[in-house]
Amino acid sequence: MATADGGADGGTGHGVLVAVDGGNSKTDVAVAGPGGALLATARGDGFRPHTAGIGPATDTLAAIVAAALNRAGVSSAHVAHLAVYTANVDLPGEEERLEKLLLERGLAPSVTVGNDTFALLRSAATAGWGVAVVCGAGINCAGVAPDGRTARFPSLGHHTGDWGGGGELGRAALWHGIRGEDGRGPRTALSAAVAAHYRVDHALDVGLGIHRGEFEEGGLTALAPVLLDTAEAGDAVARQVVARLAEEIAILGSVALRRLGLLDTPSEVVLGGGVLAARRPLLMDAVADRYAALAPRAALLVPKEPPLLGAALLALDHLGAPPTAHAALRATFRNPLRRR
Repeated sequence: MATADGGADGGTGHGVLVAVDGGNSKTDVAVAGPGGALLATARGDGFRPHTAGIGPATDTLAAIVAAALNRAGVSSAHVAHLAVYTANVDLPGEEERLEKLLLERGLAPSVTVGNDTFALLRSAATAGWGVAVVCGAGINCAGVAPDGRTARFPSLGHHTGDWGGGGELGRAALWHGIRGEDGRGPRTALSAAVAAHYRVDHALDVGLGIHRGEFEEGGLTALAPVLLDTAEAGDAVARQVVARLAEEIAILGSVALRRLGLLDTPSEVVLGGGVLAARRPLLMDAVADRYAALAPRAALLVPKEPPLLGAALLALDHLGAPPTAHAALRATFRNPLRRR
């Protein structure tokens, strides 16, 4: 957590809080009063410093915060604390850099930055601690022990030992689809499914299209539901990919529990991100089976409320808000008609 020069650590005590949940595809912002009343929300582009650059990405985030404050009818001078929990902030140095940039923009007298996995955990963990696994475009995991110790992973890709997420499912669908066509791999319904999704004759046409610049490689994430549909229809190759993803989701959570000394303690594991929030039966059953084997005392939760709630609750935690404020905020998020 960082504070601006001259700002009181913890904010004004009477101002509003601003919470941010940032992802690759979108960024959500909430403005709430210190008593938990939700004043306004706003949505904008994703936080992608790895492609846009940290400066422009921070500018985009700041603009969404400004839009939310404008909707709430509040100026930045009345913000007590800004809590930003976002994807693509995976290392302590990255958190510190973003905190500094946000403080320089004068958005709040104090700023907390963390990975969005912590917001997911806070949104649903009944005791405020446990483990969360995010499986969206990518995959990540973080855990918090009752005494505040944390466990996390770099989650930077293959070069830091990571596998999983919608991007990996899409790449696997294309890889297996092409190999099923040309004989390097077993025949699979993924070949026709991938081709149909892109409206081409063969799965190979998609790979060649990426090479020629006709298709965006990042667009392969859209093949994730195609692979899951194919697996649920009984295709053996697609089902193997789903089984691998379930294994990875269970390994991440169980390793985090072990690092925190919680493997033999009843603990909650919160599952979120687009792939897991979809609650696809084949994947979720496989995930439950693997946790039963690796961490049998873990209770799996898939929250209905968005991670933005968790970011806002963490902001209330920072301000030392009473339990009634937390309850009021949760009640608002559970009733969409009360959101602005």
